Amino acid sequence: MNATLSRINVDCDRPLMTASGAAATCTTRHAWARVPVEPTQAERAALKDRIRSLLKEKNAVMVSHCYVHPDLQDLAEETGGLVSDSLEMARFGRSHAAQTLVVSGVRFMGETAKILLPAKRVLMPDLDATCSLDLGCPIDAFNAFCDAHPDRTVVVYANTSAAVKARADWVATSSCALDIVSALKAQGQKILWAPDRHLGGYIQRQTGADMVLWNGACIVHDEFKAFELQALMAAHPLAKVLVHPESPIDVVALADAVGSTSAILKAASTMEAPEFIVATDRGMLHKLRTLNPGKIFIEAPTAGNSATCKSCAQCPWMAMNGLAGLAQALEQAESGANEVHIDPALGQRARLPIDRMLAFTAALKNGQPAAGLVPHIGAA
Repeated sequence: MNATLSRINVDCDRPLMTASGAAATCTTRHAWARVPVEPTQAERAALKDRIRSLLKEKNAVMVSHCYVHPDLQDLAEETGGLVSDSLEMARFGRSHAAQTLVVSGVRFMGETAKILLPAKRVLMPDLDATCSLDLGCPIDAFNAFCDAHPDRTVVVYANTSAAVKARADWVATSSCALDIVSALKAQGQKILWAPDRHLGGYIQRQTGADMVLWNGACIVHDEFKAFELQALMAAHPLAKVLVHPESPIDVVALADAVGSTSAILKAASTMEAPEFIVATDRGMLHKLRTLNPGKIFIEAPTAGNSATCKSCAQCPWMAMNGLAGLAQALEQAESGANEVHIDPALGQRARLPIDRMLAFTAALKNGQPAAGLVPHIGAA
C-alpha cells in the first residue's frame, strides 16, 4: 500500500551556541512525512484480524498515543494494550509481561520504551515518525546550551532524543512537569528547561521558578490562534475550552482548563458543559468522543480566514502510524526492520532521569512528600 510523501517546513529556532556562548544564526530545516493511504473497509478489517493474530503469535502488546489514527487506538484497547499519554505508556510497558512492545506514536516514545525495557523487543509501525521538538533540539547544540548554564538543573521534556535525555538530570511529561519543577524550586534549584518554550513558559508562570528556556515549539500546538479561538468561543458561548500547555500564551489565557493529554481527558469527563473546544492534536478527539458520547467536541482553529486550513491540527508524524505498517512490523519482527535500537551505554544514562520521573510520580500518587525525592544537580 503506497503512502503520500509531504515535506514539512520546521522552524529551526533552537539557540545554537557559538564558542563564546552567544546565539548563532539558525536556518530553516525541512522534514518529511509519509502519510499512509487510508485502507478500504475490507482492507481495514483484514489488517485488524491479521494484527490480532500476530500480537498473540509474537507475545506482543500494543501501546498507542491518543494522537494516532483511531484504528490504532481501538485496536490497542481491544487486544489488551493501552491508549494514553507518554507517561502512562511508559509505565504500562514497564510493567507488562509481554516480551514485545509495539509503540504507535513517534520516535521518542519508542526510544523511551526501549530505554526502560532493554531486554524486550520494541517495534514501531514507522521508525521515521519523529517530532518537531525532537528535531529542533539536536544533542550537539543542546550540550553547548547546557555547558553555558552549568549551575542549573537540567529538566527535559519527554519529547526529546535518547541522547538529550542522557544529558538531563530529569525527564518530565506535561502531566508531571509542574510538580517536578515545583519540588526543585522548593529546594532552591535553578532550572534549564528544554525544548518546548510554551510549556516551559507556562511552568515558569505557574511555579515562579528561576528557569532558562530552550527556544523550541511543537508545530501543531504552535499554530493555534487566540483571535480565531475567541471567534469560535463567541459562536459557542456554552463551550468550555481545553488547552494543552504546548500552545501559545494567549491561547492558554483563554482556557477553562489547561493540561496534559490525561488532564484534558479528565476535564472533559468532569466539567459540566454540553460542548468543548479542544486545542491539541485532533487525534485526541476520538478518545474524547468515545469516553463522552453525550458531549460535543470541536477542534480549536489554527489559522485565520486567509489560510487554507483553519482546523488542521494534526501531527504529520503521528499520522505516519497505520495498520499496514503495524502489520508489517509484526510480520518482520525477527528481521529488526521496524525495531528500535538504543546504544546500551547511552540507554543506561538516559534511564536515570526517566527513572527519577517515574519514582517521583509514583510517590506523589501514593501521597509521599515530593521534596525528599529530588536529587541535587549531578546526582547519580
